[in-house]
Amino acid sequence: MVNVYLIANPDKSWVLVDAGLKSAFSKIRTAAAELFGEGIPPVAVILTHGHFDHVGSLEAIIGEWQVPVYSHFLETPYLTGKSDYPPADSRVGGGLLSLLSGLYPNDPIDLVDAVKSLPLDGHIPFLPEWKYIHTPGHAPGHISLWREQDRLLIAGDAFVTTKQESVFSVLTQRKVVSGPPKYFTYDWYQADKSVNALADLSPEIVATGHGKPMQGREMRQQLMELALNFSDRAVPRYGRYVAEPAVTNRDGVVSLPDVPARPGAVWALVSSVAVIALGCVYFSRQRSRRETLSLPNFS
Repeated sequence: MVNVYLIANPDKSWVLVDAGLKSAFSKIRTAAAELFGEGIPPVAVILTHGHFDHVGSLEAIIGEWQVPVYSHFLETPYLTGKSDYPPADSRVGGGLLSLLSGLYPNDPIDLVDAVKSLPLDGHIPFLPEWKYIHTPGHAPGHISLWREQDRLLIAGDAFVTTKQESVFSVLTQRKVVSGPPKYFTYDWYQADKSVNALADLSPEIVATGHGKPMQGREMRQQLMELALNFSDRAVPRYGRYVAEPAVTNRDGVVSLPDVPARPGAVWALVSSVAVIALGCVYFSRQRSRRETLSLPNFS
């Protein structure tokens, strides 16, 4: 459903990127023990962004390991209880996970004592070989992590390597470079710019928030095609944020666009009502006919 990443440093310390769902902590702890030794905690947690499926086990991690959590300053209001995220848009289509997205939580968590802002210069504390790139659109303070020496990109949800809106794609994990998960993307213009910025890096390996890692020429070709044809390949045909983004600032959400009528929705509703009405008339007449036929003959 969602990925986390454990990054080893040359000095044998390690950093956790994202925190997954609430059920992820036991798996993270087991993986860390296998990779780094029993009882060796991370020196920090770096968040690509703060959506519920990327921060679910943070409280458990902080409770056991007492580590600092770093995010872009534009994510801070959603991690300190100050602001809800823009709500998910279940109207974007693409599959069952989109349809169910109205049930996904968008309320903030409150980790005010643990969350720190990343430096503005792109430096990532405790990761000397890496830098971060601000890649908004899916979330206001979304970041991607880049290691130049081997051209390794941890893209978060700026783009993903499965069609995250589809249950079938999630279950099969078929590798395909896709746009950010549609249901939570609040600004498609910014999302387009972010994907183009990452494609310009020409990465050798990409690891994303959803889907399996990909590498090599085929991946780069898919990423470039996504960047060049973002409006057709990624942006939904309709949805709350397609024509107008949510407006956010360092304090959180400022304003939300109105929920537009889905194209054809009014006519679909009228048609449905008409069919139901005709059905009611038909069955009413059939019932009246049966009652008439069953009346006793008094002649």
